[in-house]
Amino acid sequence: MAGTEHGWTPEVFEVAARTAGFDLDAAQYAAAARLVRLGDELSRRRPLFGGAAPRGVYVWGPVGRGKSWLTDTFYAALPITGKRRMHFHEFFREFHTRYAAHRHEKHAGDRAVRELLGDSRLVCFDEFHVHDPGDATIMARVVQSLLAQRITLVATSNYPPTGLLPNPLFHHLIEPLAATLHRSLDIVEVAGPHDYRRTHRPGTPAAEFERGGYLWPGTGAQLARSGLVPPAPAERQRLRLGARAVTARAVRGDAVWFDFTDLCDGPYSTIDYLGLADRFRDWTVSGLPPLATTGRDAAQRFANLVDVLCDRDRRLHLVAAAPLTVSLTGDHLPPDIQRTASRLALLPQIGTEPVAVADQ
Repeated sequence: MAGTEHGWTPEVFEVAARTAGFDLDAAQYAAAARLVRLGDELSRRRPLFGGAAPRGVYVWGPVGRGKSWLTDTFYAALPITGKRRMHFHEFFREFHTRYAAHRHEKHAGDRAVRELLGDSRLVCFDEFHVHDPGDATIMARVVQSLLAQRITLVATSNYPPTGLLPNPLFHHLIEPLAATLHRSLDIVEVAGPHDYRRTHRPGTPAAEFERGGYLWPGTGAQLARSGLVPPAPAERQRLRLGARAVTARAVRGDAVWFDFTDLCDGPYSTIDYLGLADRFRDWTVSGLPPLATTGRDAAQRFANLVDVLCDRDRRLHLVAAAPLTVSLTGDHLPPDIQRTASRLALLPQIGTEPVAVADQ
């Protein structure tokens, strides 16, 4: 990897990869080279003297290819102040809170962005996605506000800009945002041959839960082997989520046990799951059915829940009726299920027979 004129270390990715015990593939290498150039530009830029912000980067590709690892390595090594790294779910929660406080003002969105990001020069969004039609318009304004405030954006996504909001009924709503992203960021695809989560070994570029497990069908012996004590009926309680509430089968200190139907088949948002993840570190979700037998909304909520718990490094035990390949296979499931399958492949599989997680 070529050096940079002003000395931002171009070998940072190679060193990090060697330390972790793997080699960069060609797609990762190309993305790393572009991030090195951006790091050099950000290191040289003097924000007090004005001028345009360096052009950002949108890194997209299939699940498990190391996109988050690349951007996290870039972020950690970049020697500047005023940088923020946020999971996309987390950003949306905080943005909506600030936007609501100024919703009657003419430039409520711009003010919310300023309050949230302050004097940031660089913002990294992990897992940029848009599935809700209302969010498409909001995110177009957010990105435009970021650029107007001379903030450089780096984002990772499983979708190219034109693939956001894939529902054909609403896809036209994403076109202004996609056009802005193409005009203002370099679009870099990372689509190497390996899903590092499915071939996971210590040190490979994959996010990871604290050790939990995927149990099926959840026999008493399997639960005992995982250290799980089934809840008694008297342990059920209601947990407040703002104006709503959700039923937990048990709450034991910072551990919580939910039934899939209670948690994913109700009108709960990612913001609700973030609030629960703030309160509990150890999670058990039982009663996971084959998602092909549930509604699409419940499947999408489950995908959002897994995203939140994985990003927050929460321990997760899933108790399911069938192997993971069966639980996450079916027609008309949300596109995020592929990422969910990749992430859940990190969990030890405890079943009635050895389970190999196949590609979706």
